[in-house]
Amino acid sequence: MTTGLVLIAAVLVLGGVIATVGDRLGTRVGKARLTLFNLRPRRTATLITILTGVIISASTFSLLFAVSDQLRTGVFELENIQDDLKETREELKEAQSEKERIETRLKNARRQQNTAQRQLEQINRSLQQAVEQQVQTQAQLKSTQQRLNESQTKFQQAQQLLSTVSQQAATLQAEIEQLQTDRQELIRQRDAVREQIAQRDQEIAQRDQAIASRETKLKDLESQIAFLAQQKDTLEREYEDLRRGNVTLFRNQTLAWGVVRVDVPSAAPKAVDQLLQRANQLVAQIIQPGTTKVDNQVIRITNAQVEQLANQIASGEDYVVRVISAGNYVVGEPCVLAGEACIDVIATAVPNQVVFQQGEVIATTTVNPTAMNSQVVAERIFLLIAAAQFRSRQAGILDDTVRIADNRRETVMSFIEQVQQSTLPLEIQVVAAEDAYTAGAQLELIAVRDGQVLFSTS
Repeated sequence: MTTGLVLIAAVLVLGGVIATVGDRLGTRVGKARLTLFNLRPRRTATLITILTGVIISASTFSLLFAVSDQLRTGVFELENIQDDLKETREELKEAQSEKERIETRLKNARRQQNTAQRQLEQINRSLQQAVEQQVQTQAQLKSTQQRLNESQTKFQQAQQLLSTVSQQAATLQAEIEQLQTDRQELIRQRDAVREQIAQRDQEIAQRDQAIASRETKLKDLESQIAFLAQQKDTLEREYEDLRRGNVTLFRNQTLAWGVVRVDVPSAAPKAVDQLLQRANQLVAQIIQPGTTKVDNQVIRITNAQVEQLANQIASGEDYVVRVISAGNYVVGEPCVLAGEACIDVIATAVPNQVVFQQGEVIATTTVNPTAMNSQVVAERIFLLIAAAQFRSRQAGILDDTVRIADNRRETVMSFIEQVQQSTLPLEIQVVAAEDAYTAGAQLELIAVRDGQVLFSTS
């Protein structure tokens, strides 16, 4: 193998060198415009290139024949080798015939002769399978044929060979058993690794779920913080308005609302008008305290908004209709006293549909009464209530229709005291006590430990 690689490398290097020399020689001949045999310079350069290629081929064959005896033998003596092989096979046939005649005279050595025959057949198969060992096998066959009469010696040699083969077979069997044992151990290790990987994947999935849950809670808290900041800004502005004047009607304050279902489309304008009248009466009483009878209109809304609202609720479904204030107004608003309809209002209608299913968790938090003081526990629960109210408003439920427990502060404070008395960490949840609709929601506070509800506000 090494000789062949060296030979190939030498041929490649020699070919590259001669090709380079030929190229440069042809280039110089072309540049010098030399001529041979009265040929033109270009023809002379072409002839030089052809001669260079011939030299490359000749040098390559010379190198191959000089270095490789097998190649010379294969090229020049192939027919002789084939004739020798044919003669050898004929001699082999004659030897087999001679062997058969000897078998008839060697009754006492039948067993030895059969063993020699098996050895001979094995040698024949080896001759057919291994061309590289052909010369050695033929020598062994001739030696076997010459020593056939010495059957006892051949028998002993066959026994030795059989013993060697038996030892090799035993060794191979032991190696096979060892490999099988190793394979079983590797399979066991592979199964153990797969179980560990599956367990790790499950743990990673659980951690991913926990991270996703915490990210969701974080987003909810961020939304709640943003909403509370907005509320803070609103309250600050309203506080400023209070300092500057006696504000009695606030922006986005609900003036009138109701669940409306119109079976006949023609009745929709009347339903809207009734809500507007209720809102008008309430506004008049707020702006002018002590007013009992309202004869003039003080609220202002465009006809287009009224028509749009009437068309919306004329579908025959349940709608929650609200009339809310569009701005802040003070007691004794000058325009109202002047008899003008100047209190801008907005009327909205949303389908009265299920927002939360019964038992659905609206908001949740965790407390550890043993590691927190009572004030922190109470603040966290109040923040949880604010978050639940915020989420309810975000889902479309009216602000003043979300009730916590029985809507009594005493009930919530009793629940907080129970939480503060606990000696174990608890998960506090706000859940829907019943199906919550757009028109209102009944929420309950529950304390959960390991999935079990310990106590609640219900």
